[in-house]
Amino acid sequence: MATCPPYQPPPHWWQRTWVRYGALITLLALSGLVILALVREQTGTQGFLVGLGLAVLPVPLLIAAFRWLDRVDPGPWRNLLFCFAWGACAAALIAIVANSFATRWIATATADPASADTLGATVIAPVVEESAKAAAVLLVFLFRRRDFTGIVDGVVVAGVTATGFAFTENILYLGTAFGTDQLTGDSGIASVTAATFFVRVVMSPFAHPLFTVLTGIGFGIAALSTGRHRLRRALLPLAGLLLAMGMHALWNGSAAFGEYGFFAVYAAFMVPSFGLLTWLVIWTRQRELGTVRAELPAYVVAGWLTPAEPYALASMRARRVARQYARRHAGKEGARAVARYEACATSVAFLRQRGRRGRAGADFTVRERQLLDALWHLRGVARPALEYAARATAPPAPVPRPVPPWAYGYGAQGAYVQATARPPYGPYGPNPAPGSYAPPTPQAPYAPYPQYAPYAPPGPYRP
Repeated sequence: MATCPPYQPPPHWWQRTWVRYGALITLLALSGLVILALVREQTGTQGFLVGLGLAVLPVPLLIAAFRWLDRVDPGPWRNLLFCFAWGACAAALIAIVANSFATRWIATATADPASADTLGATVIAPVVEESAKAAAVLLVFLFRRRDFTGIVDGVVVAGVTATGFAFTENILYLGTAFGTDQLTGDSGIASVTAATFFVRVVMSPFAHPLFTVLTGIGFGIAALSTGRHRLRRALLPLAGLLLAMGMHALWNGSAAFGEYGFFAVYAAFMVPSFGLLTWLVIWTRQRELGTVRAELPAYVVAGWLTPAEPYALASMRARRVARQYARRHAGKEGARAVARYEACATSVAFLRQRGRRGRAGADFTVRERQLLDALWHLRGVARPALEYAARATAPPAPVPRPVPPWAYGYGAQGAYVQATARPPYGPYGPNPAPGSYAPPTPQAPYAPYPQYAPYAPPGPYRP
């Protein structure tokens, strides 16, 4: 007897997707207009345009670096656009308003504007700015949990948010410096604009991303924790945020350490920290490729993938060769199909790893089915490209060593044979003498792993 599904009331108007997206876009747009007016008021129109032209220079390089880190399992562009817009508009607006209010309140309470500026830069600004930037990471972690699976995702989300924040802040600082030069008549290398550009854009374009990346790492480690460790999942992001505030405070307070305090902090702390975090992220990226190499063979045995695909998908060079091959033979649409296939296969590998470790959610089966169906529909274009890439990037076969001309002799029956130049003892005992015959040791037939089923071509869906 057929049964009716349970009645589900329609969602409220504020629970609809288009309402949430519209509210978010409206909030960011209003924040952008307000921050634009505030910066233009402080720098003037000419200073704003100069600051905008100089501040935009490091943005493409930083975005490209974070996208390169995210190439193994690339997240959707809409997440990165949201993070950059949040950092450039909402976080910058919160920082300007809160920092100005706190500095004025301290100056009024202490009647010492100089101390108020120092305290605001070293204590208030790090707390306010890092908290405002961390809000974007928290929102992606909560509402885009499927795209936030590890440390690399946390680094990319936090880094792009901080890049947007630094972009707006650089417009303000460079525009103000240009206004100062207009009043004093300075120009060229000796100008305040040139010095500000050198410090903020040339020497330390990674400063804000470096601070906020610590918060992203905390969220990334929390994403790797199981549901049983709720306290750890709550404390790790908080610890990363506190570290980001501490590093930010040290950087802002370096000018108070003497004439060469800034350069001392830069050389002794900032550069080593940047190198250490870069190594950590690249090492994590290589571990992700190792996960792809280890998890996908199970789908080869089940028939979803060909034997060459796990090798090709675990190599960034092979992936690039596959996309180039598809572009040559199937155009841009073929290259996009191969990129989509690579992303789905990587997501399947990560999903399987989380399932083995008990961290998969209740939608594990549904998500796996969706990804495998996507792979099956894209296989016509992607498989030939990946198989070609696997052959093109495979290590070359070892070249046999040439036989010296003196290594000839007569065998036991008097026939002229060629001997092999090898030592008298091998790894498993004495080698046979030149000209003699040693029968090969019989080898046992290969037995597949018992837990894998034999190969069977899959249908549109194999549960």
